[in-house]
Amino acid sequence: MPFPRHPHPDTLKSLADAAPIPFWLDDPARPLPASALTNTTAADLVVVGAGFTGLWTAFLAKEADKSKDVVLLEAEETGIGASGRNGGFVAASLTHGFENGREHWQNELAVLTQMGQANLEAIDMTVKRLGIQCDFLRSGELLVATEPYQVDELIKIPEVAAPYGEKLVWFDRDQTRSIVDSPLYLGGLFNPMGVAMVNPAQLTWGLRNACLDLGVRLYERTPVSRIDDENKVIKVSTPYGKVNAKRVAIATNAFKPLIKNISRYIVPVYDYVLVTEPLSDEQRASIGWQDRQGLSDTNNQFHYYRMTLDGRILWGGYDAVYYRNNGIGKHLEINPEVFGRLAEHFFINFPQLEGLRFSHAWGGAIDTCSRFCQFWGTTHAGRTAYVLGFTGLGVGSSRFGAQVLLEILDGKSTERTQLEMVRKKPMAFPPEPFRTIVINITRKSLDQADQNQGQRNLWLTILDRLGLGFDS
Repeated sequence: MPFPRHPHPDTLKSLADAAPIPFWLDDPARPLPASALTNTTAADLVVVGAGFTGLWTAFLAKEADKSKDVVLLEAEETGIGASGRNGGFVAASLTHGFENGREHWQNELAVLTQMGQANLEAIDMTVKRLGIQCDFLRSGELLVATEPYQVDELIKIPEVAAPYGEKLVWFDRDQTRSIVDSPLYLGGLFNPMGVAMVNPAQLTWGLRNACLDLGVRLYERTPVSRIDDENKVIKVSTPYGKVNAKRVAIATNAFKPLIKNISRYIVPVYDYVLVTEPLSDEQRASIGWQDRQGLSDTNNQFHYYRMTLDGRILWGGYDAVYYRNNGIGKHLEINPEVFGRLAEHFFINFPQLEGLRFSHAWGGAIDTCSRFCQFWGTTHAGRTAYVLGFTGLGVGSSRFGAQVLLEILDGKSTERTQLEMVRKKPMAFPPEPFRTIVINITRKSLDQADQNQGQRNLWLTILDRLGLGFDS
């Protein structure tokens, strides 16, 4: 059924005590920030941004060559951006799902699938090897159909995807509802091995500790203001200090790009999330969900949800909000209108949980690009490189992005760097005011499609033919 835009007044009571902070970051184990950089220093490699991409970049670089002097600069605190605000879905897919991969890189998709699976295995092994306590769970993900036309689409995918290395299973209505019970579910596509669940903040903190143990020099509360190439030395300027670097890796996600040209390719899109109070045993029994699989529905404006270790439900998605002129800031992390809408949709999906209340409500910016997955680039004659555009699926693919980033900086030609995905960038977004106009037309069209059995209008059809889109 189409989800409504406006909540019932009684639904808003469930939000009365929701703390406006990310659930994952509201943790006494959150580390104290490292000191800021206050002098001029030098390094072999400077990594800008201590989210997943920056952490993996610093960790992999230092682990491969312990003699390499690596400096990691973070504007605020480790994991404070998208890495500590997401749903905690660690996907093997490097292409934002099978269908998007087939649309853009059909000839490479089997290789990309294998690389993605190997990347997920490597994350799993790294977590175990380092002893990172982050509730890493190979639970799989269930993609549910809530409309008959979605059943018709999803039921075909296991056979279509199998030749590319995907191992997907279709469940009918009764099988799906035996796993997680909602009156909306008509069936589900299960990916048993391609998605893990994690506490994302704890994973960032674990990688932070690993970097420090290896000798990475971490400076937090150290925003980078400029990156300049002076006589083949990259000068990275911060408020109180400077780093003279041989190479620089930029991992700033949706935040204001340090290289002007990057802003053509990404838009910061705000995604909003709720987390419930812990479910009682009776409430948990009413929905099942004993194995804590990740779930999402298949609407254009989709919801994603999962069960936390202490028995709460995280429920996010649906609205992907763009604020004019690439708007970003802490004042945009709270959106009562969207929170109310999410709460209404939650109780439509799980009516048996009426009376449950939400403990946390927050938002964060996603670095969306027109092809829905990461892209790479260089400047300063290859001495500075970047990877961005993960579009909401960076928890897993950020490690792969970091690997490629380091290979590019080292000038290596590898199977990864030769991929078409790596060599080519997505189509750029138009400048303002056309950027806002195009995004709003697209959002309205996606909503209309969800209200009309998935029927895509002329505007969406044109975007489909161009291989373009807008998503979170």
